[in-house]
Amino acid sequence: MKPEVALKIKEEVEKQWNTGFLAVAEYPQWVANIVPIPKKDGKVQMCVDYRDLNRVSPKDNFPLPHIDMLVDNTAQHAFYSFMDGFSEYNQIRVPVEDREKTTFITT
Repeated sequence: MKPEVALKIKEEVEKQWNTGFLAVAEYPQWVANIVPIPKKDGKVQMCVDYRDLNRVSPKDNFPLPHIDMLVDNTAQHAFYSFMDGFSEYNQIRVPVEDREKTTFITT
């Protein structure tokens, strides 16, 4: 990883640590790698590669609805709302028993 990218990742990790979003995991069984994604404005988005975890996770056989049904159900409402979180991180609460699986390493 380039030093300037590593510095931006370090800053993001420190920011999340200082706000209480991150915690230390002692001897985790799962460790995923950071994937830095450069943005047009020069910032770096910190993503985590969970493909290995996804491969061994139980599959959910819940079928997705057809797009026609989604459009029809949406069209009958008078108001639409779109919400975006303040940060691209921490949008889904992870149960305590699963948090160890989200461990990542930055070096």
